[in-house]
Amino acid sequence: MPRPWLEGLLQRLYPPTCVLCGGPGDAGLDLCPGCRADLPHNRHACPRCAIPLPEGQSPGTLCGPCQRRPPPYAASHAAFRYEDPLPALIGGVKFRARFNLARLLGACLAQALLEQGAERPGLIIPVPLHRRRLRERGYNQALELARVVSATLAIPIDTQSCTRIAHTSPQVGLDDRERRRNVRGAFAVLRPPEATHVAILDDVVTTGSTVAELALVLRQAGVARVDVWAVARTP
Repeated sequence: MPRPWLEGLLQRLYPPTCVLCGGPGDAGLDLCPGCRADLPHNRHACPRCAIPLPEGQSPGTLCGPCQRRPPPYAASHAAFRYEDPLPALIGGVKFRARFNLARLLGACLAQALLEQGAERPGLIIPVPLHRRRLRERGYNQALELARVVSATLAIPIDTQSCTRIAHTSPQVGLDDRERRRNVRGAFAVLRPPEATHVAILDDVVTTGSTVAELALVLRQAGVARVDVWAVARTP
C-alpha cells in the first residue's frame, strides 16, 4: 500500500474524478457525492442471502426461500442491487481490466460491510476461476476486489485453500435449476482454511448457486461458518 505522503501526492497530481459524471471525486473515491448517493444501495435485504426485500418488510426478516431452505452460508452482505449503473461498472472490471473500477467497487464494498455491521471473518476467499478462464482473462476480478477489501479491513486473503476443478459454462442465461447443476462439483478444497469463519467474496450474486456450492465444500472441509460478500446482488 502507498505511504500516506505518497498517497496524498498522487491525489494532488491525479485528483479523483467521478467515473459516472466526470465531476470531482469525493473522499478519495472516483465518485462524486451526488452519484454515490444515487447508486442502488442494498441496505434493506435478507440477512441470509442479501436479496433485496420489499419496502415495509421488517429489517432482519429472512426472505421466503431462506426460511424454507436455508443456504449453506450463514450471512450475506452486498453493497448494491445489481441495477444501473452497476452492470457497466462491474463489467468494466470483469471484461475490460479497468482496475480503477475494482479499487472503487472494493472500497464501496468495504464501506458497506462496516455500515451493515458484518461480522469479521478470519479470512477472505475470492471465488476462484478455473485455470482456463484465468488464462483467457488474465486475472480474477473477485481477487482484485478482495485485495481492496482486505487492505481496508485488515483481513487476510486466502487463495490457496480452494480451487475450481471444473471449467463450467457461463451462468448468464441459465435458470436457477440450470445454474445449480452447472456449478455442482465445480470446487474443491485443497487444504482446510486456517480459520473457522471465512467470507467468500464475489462481484455479483445472482441466484447464489456459485457461492452456495463453494460454501458447501468449505463446510464439508470443516469450516464452521461461511459468509458471502459481494459488490452487488440481483433483485
